[in-house]
Amino acid sequence: MANANVLEGTPHEAGRSSWPQEKVERKVAPAPDRYRNAIGKYKIYRSAACNSCGRCVQVCKYGVHKKPKGYALTLRPEDHLCVGPACSEQGEMCVAACPQKALKIRLNPNADAMGDPRWTSDLIISNWYQAETGHTPPDYLQYRHGESGGGFDKIRFKFEVPGTGYTPPEPVPTEAIDTGLDLNRSGDGRPQVHIDIPLYGGGMSFGSVSIYTILAKARSAAAWNTFSCTGEGGYPDRLMPYDDHMITQVATGLFGVREDTIKRVRIVEFKYAQGAKPGLGGHLLGDKNTPEVARMRGAVPGNALFSPFPFHSVYSVEDHKKHLDWIKEVNPDCLVSVKVSTPTDVDMVAVGSYYAGAHIIHLDGSYGGTGAAPDIAKKNIAMPIEYGIPKVHKFLVAEGIRDKVTLIASGGIRTAYDAMKAIALGADGVVIGTAELVAVGCVRCACCESGRGCPRGIASTDTELAELMTLDWATQRLVNLQNAWHEQMLDILSRLGMKSVRELCGRSDLLCYLGTPGQTKTL
Repeated sequence: MANANVLEGTPHEAGRSSWPQEKVERKVAPAPDRYRNAIGKYKIYRSAACNSCGRCVQVCKYGVHKKPKGYALTLRPEDHLCVGPACSEQGEMCVAACPQKALKIRLNPNADAMGDPRWTSDLIISNWYQAETGHTPPDYLQYRHGESGGGFDKIRFKFEVPGTGYTPPEPVPTEAIDTGLDLNRSGDGRPQVHIDIPLYGGGMSFGSVSIYTILAKARSAAAWNTFSCTGEGGYPDRLMPYDDHMITQVATGLFGVREDTIKRVRIVEFKYAQGAKPGLGGHLLGDKNTPEVARMRGAVPGNALFSPFPFHSVYSVEDHKKHLDWIKEVNPDCLVSVKVSTPTDVDMVAVGSYYAGAHIIHLDGSYGGTGAAPDIAKKNIAMPIEYGIPKVHKFLVAEGIRDKVTLIASGGIRTAYDAMKAIALGADGVVIGTAELVAVGCVRCACCESGRGCPRGIASTDTELAELMTLDWATQRLVNLQNAWHEQMLDILSRLGMKSVRELCGRSDLLCYLGTPGQTKTL
């Protein structure tokens, strides 16, 4: 699928038959960085003392050094492939083997300048590794957690921490483990919707990110038999081949909400609030509201667009039920998801959504959102998702309705380990967003809000910047990322002696919290 054709399309009125469902292969394939000089954890310095003897090429097992036939060894080392000092554990290291002592290895200053305590440079680089290879990163990268000093970064599975008294069970063969999840547990006669992995892609609207980002997310969701979400910006025509793997969102601004697109999908999501900015609503700057975005949203090009914080038609559970009944009447075969943030009474909100008829309760904690979400809101308003999940899970259990609703969590899920910790705390599955953007090259520069702000074209509506990324490449990166996460999920479940991810739900007894040095508490 060439990029030149992506923006072409016919109006929605052309009908579903105009866009046959596309089959996307779940196939891991190499997808190297699209930039010539990829960023790795380490940097190799080669001095003028090098005489091109080629000894480093012979020693290196990772392809860092290259000497093409007929050329001197003057090519720049492929730094991003270097595993650093860990190389010496596998045999001779290039630095020590160089007869001229012309090589030095240091931490890459570019990598060191990248990231923050929640998304460390190691997490970003390990995400890129997974997106490039489709497999679990090597141990020289810390791919399991960040360094924020709290939340998931302080929570561990007991098998990761010695001295907890945990006795590991007999490992289960990974081929015998089921990571699938049924999303309709209500018994209301509506169709069952099954996903093969306990995660799906979060809402990113056309206008907030480029059409190529949206399409790559949809195509990888189709490959893994899961879902992606349109966000609140409407339903671009080019998503129609992926109808069976899309969630369309009805948000407070009602941008792009159309009866025909509600009828197209298997899941419709009401977005009442976003964990990254509860109480604030949404804001799309005028320079991102291009003619194509405005057409989708039914707006005037160039004008800033605002989504109010509340649905002004909802002030009670009864009003909420009318919303859900409306969608169920328009599409008798869809499931309804309700996305809410995590206020202190989120457990009562969840119970109200269940009795209003929701199939899926989607909890969105703080620390989610793109770089467009204000830090002051992300860090100070909503409850972190690590607190929200067990609060809601335990309340639903006490109400006797936990097994009748699907609980999905988002807001700061960065790794496969984060996802599995969320499930152990009480979620059935998770939604990811930033992790997908990082996989297609995001460096988290936090310039997502403006039209030309994203230098890599991921969160841009500028056509010139957007075409820096090809659709097939981005799709493969996301397919690879989900395969790497799936590998880690299988490994965790195997270590826990479980044959299904559903057995992990609510098993917080398998987790521990790392307090001050020497203090570890069971959750």
